[in-house]
Amino acid sequence: MNEAESPKVRIDKWLWAARFFKTRNQAAQAVSGGKVHVNGARIRPARPVAVNDVLTISKNEISYTIVVRGISAYRRPAVEAQQLYEETEESREIRRREQETRKLLGASHSAPAKRPSKRDRRKIRAFIKKE
Repeated sequence: MNEAESPKVRIDKWLWAARFFKTRNQAAQAVSGGKVHVNGARIRPARPVAVNDVLTISKNEISYTIVVRGISAYRRPAVEAQQLYEETEESREIRRREQETRKLLGASHSAPAKRPSKRDRRKIRAFIKKE
């Protein structure tokens, strides 16, 4: 199949089919909000995606850099969806480092041993009102 015969699928529909977003509406909002770039350029949700396009997707604190390897307009099982793209090694390494950083920051924060009692809550409210 050559370039002229390849199927055309909107980027928001492809992101939904590749399981980066739970709904197509979320994918469209991410694209409109500048969270998705194709080949380094900001795009609109209606732009068709093509094989070998490089996508940069920012979701929450996580950023993915992927290369499109397949086109699908239908949401399939996760195993099949992962065959639609290939994540770059740099992206994997950056995500791994960021995950370790978040884990270390979370380790320094310790949750209270138990919930505050009624007396503790009264003290907290009294303390807040003084300020």
